[in-house]
Amino acid sequence: MNTSEFKKIAVLGGGLIGSSWATNFVWKGLDVHIYDINDDALKTARNRVKGNLEYLVSKDIITSKEMNEAIGRTKYTTSVEEAVKDAGFMQESVLEFYEVKQKLLAEVDKYAPADAVFASSTSGLLITEIAKNSKHPERCLGAHPYNPPYLIPLVEISKGEKTSEQTVNKACDFYKSLGKEPIVLRKEALGFIANRLAIALYREVIDLVMRGVCTIEDVDKAVNFGPGLRYALMGPVLIYQLGGGAGGVKGLSQHTGASSQLWLQDMAAWKEFPQEWADIAQEGVNVEMANRSPDQGRTNEEIAKWRDDGLIAILKFLKKI
Repeated sequence: MNTSEFKKIAVLGGGLIGSSWATNFVWKGLDVHIYDINDDALKTARNRVKGNLEYLVSKDIITSKEMNEAIGRTKYTTSVEEAVKDAGFMQESVLEFYEVKQKLLAEVDKYAPADAVFASSTSGLLITEIAKNSKHPERCLGAHPYNPPYLIPLVEISKGEKTSEQTVNKACDFYKSLGKEPIVLRKEALGFIANRLAIALYREVIDLVMRGVCTIEDVDKAVNFGPGLRYALMGPVLIYQLGGGAGGVKGLSQHTGASSQLWLQDMAAWKEFPQEWADIAQEGVNVEMANRSPDQGRTNEEIAKWRDDGLIAILKFLKKI
């Protein structure tokens, strides 16, 4: 059911993220125009959207009739003008370079309504820089999803120096109408929130493996079958609140503070990835994938399907789907 004030959505960039956004929008009853640079890119986007919708049918999330109606609400174009004309909301998901996004935004300024929201899916670029040459920087913000956007509820909203509070409020209301969980950064930060947390964990993963403490498969299992299970239900601060018993997070800090200080002193603090890490990581993950059971998948495609099945089970438990 479409509860959004926006009647037409423009998806600018039909790649993996853009097509997933488009799936979410048409699934929720919105009319979507997908723009990309050529027909081949649009064909790939079309196949991805159709495949995502077919997957939702296979999981009894939508019916075949609803899928066909959603497909009928999806248009594809190589014209920025056609995509953004009369659009109330624009979700941009083009290449992660300032110059690419700035060039597209210049085209958007020519043809889109002045009050249309421009939301960038950037993984961590600054909105102030993306919108620095725009005629309407007040309508520009960051709206970073987590992959796959059509399933995972998180949207990180970031403001540029000239982003208006009205734009932020409109975007938050829009995403909430889709069942999303938008969070708004109080100030700009490279990488936003979730990616910074993820890369901090990943740095420690790399350091543990490089120091010979564990294998890649071991460290993935440690996260998967330990904190990862809880992270699906609660954030780290709430987890520590429960871990502290009656004393809560403050009590836990008082109880474990001295020992955790020792951990911090021993943890990674380097600022550049080890040059040899990519090769080590690929070799290790190849072994890990080969050791997976067939029902869990052993290829990227099989594992992605298994992942999405698990996400839907979790989202149903959380009443988010």
